[in-house]
Amino acid sequence: MANVTIYTRQLCGFCTAAKRLLDKKGVKYTEHDATFDQGLKKEMIQKANGRSTFPQIFIGSTHVGGCDDLHDLDRAGKLDRLLAG
Repeated sequence: MANVTIYTRQLCGFCTAAKRLLDKKGVKYTEHDATFDQGLKKEMIQKANGRSTFPQIFIGSTHVGGCDDLHDLDRAGKLDRLLAG
């Protein structure tokens, strides 16, 4: 299974929804809470090609995007293949 990294912030409904989908699929992920860490937020923005909204999700070396992008991949039947690596 591919490594999954998700940058989040506290009290973010989109972050919760994205993690809920990953949890439902049994995916283990590394979560970086950037709520109070400007260094992590800056790192996320650089890795996400300037996107600064939360969450930002990475599967392996692929930048998926945010919560809506993750759910779109799932609805299109592409998320499981991406997670499989």
